[in-house]
Amino acid sequence: MKDNNIGDAFRQRTWNETKSNDSWSIFKIMAELVEGYDRMQKIGPCVSIFGSARTKPDNKYYQMADDIGFLLTKKGYGVITGGGPGIMEAGNKGAQRGGGTSVGLNIDLPFEQSSNPYVDNNKNIDFDYFFVRKVMFVKYSQGFIVMPGGFGTLDELFESLTLIQTLKIARFPIILVSKSFWAGLIDWIKTTLLEAENNISEKDLDLFVMVDTAEEAVKEIDNFYQKYLLKPNF
Repeated sequence: MKDNNIGDAFRQRTWNETKSNDSWSIFKIMAELVEGYDRMQKIGPCVSIFGSARTKPDNKYYQMADDIGFLLTKKGYGVITGGGPGIMEAGNKGAQRGGGTSVGLNIDLPFEQSSNPYVDNNKNIDFDYFFVRKVMFVKYSQGFIVMPGGFGTLDELFESLTLIQTLKIARFPIILVSKSFWAGLIDWIKTTLLEAENNISEKDLDLFVMVDTAEEAVKEIDNFYQKYLLKPNF
């Protein structure tokens, strides 16, 4: 019984210390939001490019992301990526090659990642919190171009779809690049989420488009903003 009392006291103390740390972490979160807002509001219209950090420079998707970054700058857009290697590096490389704005929203991780060398020196922003970083992507991107990637890419894709579906942000173009890569997922969304389970509506399928080339991806962005004004999303 005595041991149980000691254990309960230890757990209560640990819980109280955690609550205290949680309160102080609010100030760190606020600091990241303030810095992010302050720096991102000055960058002008940009499009985010998402994709795997593991994609190598000899991969066809790396070259495609490079081309997309380049073509976006020729249309007057800057490029925002997660600032790391792979597809992110390729997007920043293309933006720099085109002489446009190249932004990196880097995240501090224990096993990766360092900022790639193609991010503009004054536009590399480091974050500790994934959710604060995602706020910056969503608020200051005029579109998402989603290359093949892993869990992080899927997270960013589905969060943006959810925010638009629920009218929490203004609609902006979401382009999935490589029909062969995304086909299985989209088929599952149609056959399971929509037809079998009725968990989404048919109009939700209009929230994204699939393309196969860099030119098609950039054209989708350009076509959208021939109809709508460029502005922050919330």
